[in-house]
Amino acid sequence: MKAITIKDIAKECGVGVSTVSRAINNHPDISEQTRKRIMEVIKQNNFVPNTTARNLKCIQTETIAVLIKGIDNPFFQSMIKVLEEEIQHRKYTFLLHRVDSNQDELEVALQLIKERKLKGIIFLGGCFSHDEKRLKQIRVPFVLSTISMFKNVDKNIYSSVSVDDINESKKAVDCLCDYGHEKIAILAAQPWDTSISGLRIRGYKKALEERNLPINEKLIRYTLDEENAFTMENGYKLMKELLQSGEEFTAVYAISDSMAIGASKAILESSKKIPEDYSVMGFDGLDICYYYNPSISTIRQPVEDMARETSEILFNLIENNAKNSHRLFEGELVVRQSIGRLNK
Repeated sequence: MKAITIKDIAKECGVGVSTVSRAINNHPDISEQTRKRIMEVIKQNNFVPNTTARNLKCIQTETIAVLIKGIDNPFFQSMIKVLEEEIQHRKYTFLLHRVDSNQDELEVALQLIKERKLKGIIFLGGCFSHDEKRLKQIRVPFVLSTISMFKNVDKNIYSSVSVDDINESKKAVDCLCDYGHEKIAILAAQPWDTSISGLRIRGYKKALEERNLPINEKLIRYTLDEENAFTMENGYKLMKELLQSGEEFTAVYAISDSMAIGASKAILESSKKIPEDYSVMGFDGLDICYYYNPSISTIRQPVEDMARETSEILFNLIENNAKNSHRLFEGELVVRQSIGRLNK
């Protein structure tokens, strides 16, 4: 029996081959009704889509891929919106591709380059610790955005856009210290994360060390969950564990706002008050922190500016054959109701 093709699917649904392709690739430029009809026909015929697009007549050759780890993190939503607008404004096709926590984003990128003939790549999120040899395998321009390269890698072979995670983290902890707090807990990602989480822990320790304050390793709380380290659920879980541990502390710094919100819920559920019993500091600048009660203090990252700079650097690489470049943005300390002055 002859195998069904994408042309057969298109004919049965009364649509073009490119429409079937958009449905398969979950492209937004297609109605939900059409997508459902196409996917139902695919299911009925046991059709296995060929992701390499060898069966497609219309292959997108002007595509920019945004590879994201942690797509559930609300911090990335504004960035994705701006990146999509910038990419489409330049008449390129925007491809958003989720990378699971257990996947190697570099391997995913190399596969997409073959399949979609990408013109460029933006990496968002994740722990990026690949060596130079592997980075050089990427033969198209790419930018690491909101990612801190921890390893000693030649900066001439990649571009990046981020905040200075160490200094911004230090700024957050300095603020708590200025309010009189000395026993400060930190809620972090996995202990093996040497990228964003690792750098923010370094900033936390640097702030305490400069004030000659002891570092209690038991107040550094890591998650062992492989997925979604920066979530409200994770912050809630780590905070509950910390409260039950009996360790003394007066303030908690979560390395993401989502974790700070989860931690706040755990504190309030334990019949404690914020900031009377515990002060709370987050990191990112999510809008929800303003509307949470009590409103949560944070380090606000200039998300939209970072997204536009990411796009600008990438297109300079693609269209002007520019050299790789790096941009560090400064965060803004936003003090709200969740921090109280400690009375000694």
